[in-house]
Amino acid sequence: MTAISGVNLEEAQAKLVRSLRREITDERVLLAMEQTPRELFVPKASRHLAYEDIPLPIGEDQTISQPFIVALMTQYLELKGDEKVLEIGTGSGYQAAILAQLGRHIITVERHKNLADKARERIRNLGLVNVVVHLAGETLGWPDDAPYDAIIVTAGALDIPQVLIEQLAHKGRMVIPIGSRYEQDLKQGIKEKDKLKVASLGPCRFVPLIGEGAWVEEEINLN
Repeated sequence: MTAISGVNLEEAQAKLVRSLRREITDERVLLAMEQTPRELFVPKASRHLAYEDIPLPIGEDQTISQPFIVALMTQYLELKGDEKVLEIGTGSGYQAAILAQLGRHIITVERHKNLADKARERIRNLGLVNVVVHLAGETLGWPDDAPYDAIIVTAGALDIPQVLIEQLAHKGRMVIPIGSRYEQDLKQGIKEKDKLKVASLGPCRFVPLIGEGAWVEEEINLN
């Protein structure tokens, strides 16, 4: 068994999944969490904390999300296994690695080249061949491969960007944090024709979403 700083990682992971099981009901999501080594997606200095149910810094003022939030957002994508999924905000690549076990084809975009390059390497080393990591372009999302059966946004926006609604397929699901820069409400949207039927999933806190229809980077830097 692997131990770091006195922490047995296998035991810590099993304990985390047992805790998640209290509120996460999708067994496929729980199995993906069991099979994904979160310690590989955090800085070496934080690996003893990998299975604590907390977010952790990963550089570039970004974080790897709390495992419960990862599981919750994934559950509400309602993936069955044959979906094309878009992730906005690759970060360390952990969420994409979870999605790779649940959907057919995962496209993930990241604004920071350093994070994108490291995530791409981690995903490749894990043998996850159905994930493509892109450096984000000027348009929010990745329109070239739209429409998507599901879209997950791992950064907070003031409102659901229309440009992402347009990239979502009919009956597709989107999970996205909506609110202020510092506090958001997690939303699930299901597309009906050209609109989303939106439900609230509870409070959350994410870094700001930067791009068209979201926060402007200059505004973030000024505050």
